[in-house]
Amino acid sequence: MANFHFDVDTEYAKKHNELLKDTKRLQISAALFGLIQLGIGAAFFAWLGAGMGTIILVVFGVMALISFGMIAVIPKQVGKANELYDAYPLCPAVIAKVNPRDVVLLALVNINQDASLPPRWGLAARTVSNLDGHARAVGEKVPAVAVNGRRSSRNTTTWDEITPMPIAWGTPDLDVIKRAKQAIPQRDWDLLQRHSGDLEAVRATKYDLMELR
Repeated sequence: MANFHFDVDTEYAKKHNELLKDTKRLQISAALFGLIQLGIGAAFFAWLGAGMGTIILVVFGVMALISFGMIAVIPKQVGKANELYDAYPLCPAVIAKVNPRDVVLLALVNINQDASLPPRWGLAARTVSNLDGHARAVGEKVPAVAVNGRRSSRNTTTWDEITPMPIAWGTPDLDVIKRAKQAIPQRDWDLLQRHSGDLEAVRATKYDLMELR
């Protein structure tokens, strides 16, 4: 699928893009983990004193520094909102399930690592709590981009995880969302619709990604 370019509202994306919020949570977790490691090292030093206590403190101190370093590394690995929307291909998604506090998206994605190859279709699922610009109803069409995630060293042909990131997380402009929806070929919407009942099978996979057979 082709990429879809639009003017990302940076401030809006910071408040609504849950993928970016996931990044922020990872940063907080890294900071807390680093503090815990420092605390453990200090406790051993207070208990054992110089010698072995110092060695343990240094070891945990190094581990804490690595955790603190991840605070800066994580957002660089994920990227900014506009970079993500520009880098990843457009994909069709629909609301497959509506819960009291969130909805579950089901997206049709190309699972090939090599984008130049003919598409190898799969279904990706993600739970989202915020989806302004869309009706909270099963079957609602949600244009998104397919953000590549995990890939294992043993699997060099397909992605292990792909996350649909709605266009609506990047702009409040309904015309942009409409244009993105229209930019997706109808055959792709139709293929997704035919498999819209496969949500539970997708959810049963390790990373919410299932290849279509």
